[in-house]
Amino acid sequence: MNQQQMMRLKKMQKQMMEAQEKLESSEFVGTAGGVVSVTVKGNHEVVKVSIDKEAIEDDLEMVEDMLCLALNDANKKIEAESQKLLGGFGGLGLGF
Repeated sequence: MNQQQMMRLKKMQKQMMEAQEKLESSEFVGTAGGVVSVTVKGNHEVVKVSIDKEAIEDDLEMVEDMLCLALNDANKKIEAESQKLLGGFGGLGLGF
């Protein structure tokens, strides 16, 4: 590996680390049925859960299902952002 390739690799490494840090510090909100919302950090840490109070009184099982759907929605948003931020690093294009 020549010096130019090494410099390109180090630059890409830095960009990838910055993108990863941005992703991990971002928050994503997943919702389900207007009843449940969850806020999840890019590292998949759940930071907030909001549940419509009336929904709990009506049907707890439905709220539990909605919570699962909201978490899955947030995780899909994290995955999409991850692909957007980090997807370009898959091919690295270093030419060796």
